[in-house]
Amino acid sequence: MSLFEELIEDKEFDNKIVKSFRSKSTLCPVVFDKINKSYVMRDEIKKTLIDVSNSFIETLGVDFFIHDIVLTGSLSNFNWSEYSDVDLHILIDMDEIDGDKKTDSIALHTIMKEFFDAKKNVWNENHNIKVKGFDVEIYVQDINEKHVSSGVYSILHNKWLVIPEKTNPKIDDRKILEKGEEYAKKIDELINDDNESNIISKIDELKLKLKKFRQSGLESGGEYSYENLTFKLLRRNGYIKKLLYLKSRLIDKKLSIPQ
Repeated sequence: MSLFEELIEDKEFDNKIVKSFRSKSTLCPVVFDKINKSYVMRDEIKKTLIDVSNSFIETLGVDFFIHDIVLTGSLSNFNWSEYSDVDLHILIDMDEIDGDKKTDSIALHTIMKEFFDAKKNVWNENHNIKVKGFDVEIYVQDINEKHVSSGVYSILHNKWLVIPEKTNPKIDDRKILEKGEEYAKKIDELINDDNESNIISKIDELKLKLKKFRQSGLESGGEYSYENLTFKLLRRNGYIKKLLYLKSRLIDKKLSIPQ
């Protein structure tokens, strides 16, 4: 396949991803049953997600009270698609882990978040669990952590905490594709940069920029903001993974001694 053909294929794939952001008429039928005018999670899904959560919790080696296990993200909303993940959030209270109130709570929360994120990353890397074809992604969330989502379902209590609503948001496909291409080019430039001495710092700067870009969109426009949808495009077309892999590869090379 020529470079031109690859570029056309990539653009077609990106267009397909952006089209998937459109709202559906129902919630995902393999996850939720519609009873009267309400949606209830199917029993087999609920049981499986609790089993997955328990299996993950057993690997942590830390005792804490589980306040709830919730499904969030696009699968708990009308904008689900074939690209959706099962975003499984385990809710805990970080303050309950700190028995010594003299400890700097901000520092402790940072350490605990890093710990749970590391455990989550290892778990997700070592497991390929799919529920009805959707990848399962686990996240440990502090109950006091701000989380923007227009649909949140409590798996433990079998009820909606945030009821999703059908909307027809205006999605600017061209704006998302253009911004996505801009970030993709920056990532490709880092991949092709021969000066490895300062690439890691550039990767960290770009990651932080992407994080702030997405967060500003969530805070101002919610899940359908072009910033959040641009980030989703980059995650679904593999560019976020490329960026993370590049950093890991460079660190491994830097810490290795050649034969």
